[in-house]
Amino acid sequence: MKIAVVLGTRPEIIKMAPVIDEIERRNLDFTLIHTGQHYDHEMSDQFFIDLELPSPDHNIGAGSGSHGAMTAEMLRGIEDVLMREEPDIVMVQGDTNAVLAGALAAVKLHIPVGHVEAGLRSFDRTMPEEINRMVADACSKLYYVPTEESAINLLMEGADPEAVFVTGNTVVDACLRNIEIASKKSDILSEFQGDEKLVALTLHRAENVDNPERLRSIVEAILELEEFRIVFPVHPRTRKNLEKSGLYTRLLEAEHVTLKKPMGYLDFLLLLSNSFMVLTDSGGLQEEAITFNVPCLTLRYNTERPETVEAGGNILVGADKNRITTTARRLLEDPDFREGMMRAENPYGDGHASERILDETLRLHREGRLTMKPPAEVMEAPSRRLIHVDENITVAEFSERNNAVIRMVYAGGEPVFPSHTLNLKDKDVLIEYR
Repeated sequence: MKIAVVLGTRPEIIKMAPVIDEIERRNLDFTLIHTGQHYDHEMSDQFFIDLELPSPDHNIGAGSGSHGAMTAEMLRGIEDVLMREEPDIVMVQGDTNAVLAGALAAVKLHIPVGHVEAGLRSFDRTMPEEINRMVADACSKLYYVPTEESAINLLMEGADPEAVFVTGNTVVDACLRNIEIASKKSDILSEFQGDEKLVALTLHRAENVDNPERLRSIVEAILELEEFRIVFPVHPRTRKNLEKSGLYTRLLEAEHVTLKKPMGYLDFLLLLSNSFMVLTDSGGLQEEAITFNVPCLTLRYNTERPETVEAGGNILVGADKNRITTTARRLLEDPDFREGMMRAENPYGDGHASERILDETLRLHREGRLTMKPPAEVMEAPSRRLIHVDENITVAEFSERNNAVIRMVYAGGEPVFPSHTLNLKDKDVLIEYR
């Protein structure tokens, strides 16, 4: 079996690192395709070295540009590589333009796509990432989802439940893997010795940094929180807008705020793991924070990681100055409140997601279920029915007895993921006859 892994941005490389480790551990044939979105040395070649990963076999060299131009260049380059490499499956991760291009290139060549971190939905179609993840899922053959909530999103959109695997999120695997590397290679904490109330801050999303009113409100909150040592690696686009609005100088002059150039991943990971709390509009940091038991205040009004909020480790504070400052100070003044956030159960699993991803992929390959050949005859529309089950019977038993696929299960009106071992007694079941 040959696996092609498409990587674009740093978050993709980070989250796929443990999957690549697992592929290597099992001595599987694979090829790494890097789209080259991060076109300087620090963001590409050096990053693979820092994370102790093999160098990419192919670099598309897409660089930067508009969404359309960048995606088109990656699509062309990835297609060319896939035609030469002829992999059995293409793995993509997340919701970037590289994921979109990789999934489209593969499915057009009838190569099955495995989407790591599939099924996430913010339900905000103004976000480019939302469109990318939806299109990637539409192209995918296998869905490696972090939680049952993500699985249900896919089933609601018509995905085959037998192709949806709740593996946990590789972010947990990656955090456990990479914090060991960071502890050996980074000395970032030496800059903040004696600062017990470290706050890691990131701010980069267009809805915040391109909106003068939101940006000012967030900055006013930061300036008011003098009780903390706030460490702020400033994204170039964020800095440009801060300077344009006259806010950068105010942050620079604030004694409790440390402005830094964008940090290396290992430095920031070590800083995050030792922080009192994190303020962020990043999706990935919401996952990393709960993995390290660090309370997270998310500077957004929605999130594609709702599990972190439901678990109690993350609070959506938006760009509301009062909500940001009030919640941050409550963490400082109310030890029980902070302890509750720190003890929130991680919804993303136990750090073995990568093993499950490879287990399921290899199983389906052995069973001959990864092929994407055109059907030999015209496919008829499936027949579906909603029925109520009164007997003690599992999903697997019901499916085998009735030669049917269980598309969705409802318990008390709420959707439930139809895992093979789920007992269907007293539940409503949407079935599809083969």
